[in-house]
Amino acid sequence: MKNIYIKSIMVACSLLVTVFSLQAQDDEREKSMEIYGFIMMDAGYNADQIDPNWFDVVRPTKLPSYENEFGPDGNFYFSVRQTRLGFKNYFETPLGELFTQFEFEMFGTGVDEGQTTIRLRHAYAELGKVGVGQYWSPFMDIDVFPNSVEYWGPNGMVFFRNVQFRFMPIKGDTRLTIALERPGASADQGIYSDRIELENTKGKFSLPDLSAEYRHAGDFGYVEIAGMLRRIEWEDLDNVDPDLSGSATGWGLNLSTNLKIGANDLIKAQVVYGEGIQNYMNDAPVDVAIETDAQGVKGVTIPMLGIVAFLDHTWSEKFTTSIGYSMLDVDNTNGQEAGAFSQGNYALANLLYYPVKNAMAGVEFQYGDRKNNSDGWDTSIFKVQFSFRYNFSHTFYRN
Repeated sequence: MKNIYIKSIMVACSLLVTVFSLQAQDDEREKSMEIYGFIMMDAGYNADQIDPNWFDVVRPTKLPSYENEFGPDGNFYFSVRQTRLGFKNYFETPLGELFTQFEFEMFGTGVDEGQTTIRLRHAYAELGKVGVGQYWSPFMDIDVFPNSVEYWGPNGMVFFRNVQFRFMPIKGDTRLTIALERPGASADQGIYSDRIELENTKGKFSLPDLSAEYRHAGDFGYVEIAGMLRRIEWEDLDNVDPDLSGSATGWGLNLSTNLKIGANDLIKAQVVYGEGIQNYMNDAPVDVAIETDAQGVKGVTIPMLGIVAFLDHTWSEKFTTSIGYSMLDVDNTNGQEAGAFSQGNYALANLLYYPVKNAMAGVEFQYGDRKNNSDGWDTSIFKVQFSFRYNFSHTFYRN
């Protein structure tokens, strides 16, 4: 009996060694392709009102600018627009590994705003220290985004996927990236001329936007500094005085961090300041507007300040919480309308539950408010959202 017991233990150990050996072989094999994504449903109650094209998010710029602009308060909603699918490929070349990423989701924006339709997120290729295509702008820090279920995210965050050519002399946890980006693009994929608040003018972009980031990482987390420099020109297309044609330099500085506080807490924070960079922000109004002075009327870039501060807390393997606040403040010109957007605030708190691997269910309390330029109007929105998500992925290896 004792011999049988000993043999059983030896067989079990042998099986474990085999399993770990196969796992090690998988880890050593080179990946060729990954298919990934998730299916997600959101349902909730909006106690107030928002532009109906943005019914399932919190965007202060889309809150009413006057009483009952978007109808009665109090609406229940359902959405699957966060659902996502992506592909990553890894190709061997004489110059090293070529990485590509193609990813889309179902959240319509621009001409498709309000719709459940295919929206491109990433179309990107990287070989060595060079990358091309649509990808996160180096001016933004995606790691500041909290562990939340509200889709749009903090309004004071730099958030922009742009078409670009990037050079990465330093790669890894500590990194340096420099990029030339498509000028005249809009974060919500609208028409850029809507971001120049000058009548009968059209934007002109003779130079690409220049962006850069440097991240220093360590056991504490990381600190990142990013910058943006851009040339904005606009031409007055009518022959009526005054001639509002002009140009300006847009610029911005973005300081962000993830700080580890013990084993279960992570602080995510960002402060960004600049002029004429609103189209790189997650939720901001126009970049250029009319200013009047002793010399007459002219177009100028608008200063703005964005703040993000969140805490992600892990209660256990099954439960997490994210809580925090964001703000965007715009220094309006004296030529803007009294009802123009001036300041927006954003806050949320949630409890997320992970019952089994790859599955999540959660409840989130969301708040946003909007203040106008000079007419005294301010309004707010309060939402309760329930979300359910199932992640999936499969990796293929080279033979």
